[in-house]
Amino acid sequence: MLLAGPAAAHVSVQPQGEAAKGGFATVSFKVPNERDDASTTKVEVNFPADHPLASVLPQPVPGWKIDVTKSKLAKPLTSHGNTIKEAVSKVTWTANGTGEDKGIPSGQFQQFPLSIGQLPEDADQLVFKALQTYSDNEVVRWIEEPKEGADEPESPAPVLKLSAATDDEHGGSADGTASAQDGSGTGDSGSADTKSENASGSDGDTTARVLGIVGIVVGVAGVAFGVLAGRRRTS
Repeated sequence: MLLAGPAAAHVSVQPQGEAAKGGFATVSFKVPNERDDASTTKVEVNFPADHPLASVLPQPVPGWKIDVTKSKLAKPLTSHGNTIKEAVSKVTWTANGTGEDKGIPSGQFQQFPLSIGQLPEDADQLVFKALQTYSDNEVVRWIEEPKEGADEPESPAPVLKLSAATDDEHGGSADGTASAQDGSGTGDSGSADTKSENASGSDGDTTARVLGIVGIVVGVAGVAFGVLAGRRRTS
């Protein structure tokens, strides 16, 4: 357990919810401070060049300055009908506090959230190489890519696991959409039936009214005939 402690305390990345292939996700880089005599004052996260991300939006973190670095793409991307010629290659967080309040103190950690996308559809994971700088100028390089079936490297890079793609690029379920459409279709059918019933009811009401008017006319005519017949007999 003593050996496992330091190995587990490395920079990592986790999605808030799911990180589905082809969609967008909010992820958070967790940076613990492993030093007893220094604080973490700078964090650099490098983005994978083989799977560039056109959209990277950092969430403000109190006490930290955020710099987003973009680089030109060798092969432009297409997103929502737009051609993307550059993508984010690195995000850097630099502590701007003073004294003991500057950076991540010993025995603590900090979360650095990002909104990223569009995630690749042809990859199962994304590897982000990170550099952690301490107040004594020591730099720890979390850049070793973990290999499946092998022991965890001494300085593993943060790895974001991607879940199965959904039919909605923002993570929505196509089945839900289809169900909604089916429900809408059923609703239309029900509306049609209702309209038919309303039409039938309307026709019935019209017929009843016509018959009622005819009955009244016949009744009036009958009364008039009776009165005339009575007058003739009297005369």
